[in-house]
Amino acid sequence: MSAERAHVGGTGSTGDGGAIYAPRMVDPGTDFDEVVAHELELLEPRVRDDPETVRALLHPEFTEFGASGAVWDRDTITTATGSDSSERITATELRPARIDSDTILLTYTAHRGEVKTIRSSVWLRQGDDWRLRHHQGTPCPPEATA
Repeated sequence: MSAERAHVGGTGSTGDGGAIYAPRMVDPGTDFDEVVAHELELLEPRVRDDPETVRALLHPEFTEFGASGAVWDRDTITTATGSDSSERITATELRPARIDSDTILLTYTAHRGEVKTIRSSVWLRQGDDWRLRHHQGTPCPPEATA
């Protein structure tokens, strides 16, 4: 699959002119599909409210540079996501890119209410599973209104 694709569906749609990343129906078990599915799971309120499910998706040495400027590790982000009661997060323009056979970089735009962030996630394969090793969110300036 091309890295120049974005996810479309219940979680969001592409931006203007973006190519579409659609999980393959014939072979849903591809690495890109697994990583995108895991990333989208981490945006779901039911998953964010379950610390064990969050921890299971994170690499033991997980780090995050948040859009707020905060730096998180596996323990602090697990606590923070469980206490986060803000608006639902949707994702658009998801673009997975293979770094090597066991590493995938996933970039996308996240939307939470009127706030938009550009995000990047590095996923590492551990045995048969993919774990999120690093995540970064960069705030986007509010869009100009006419």
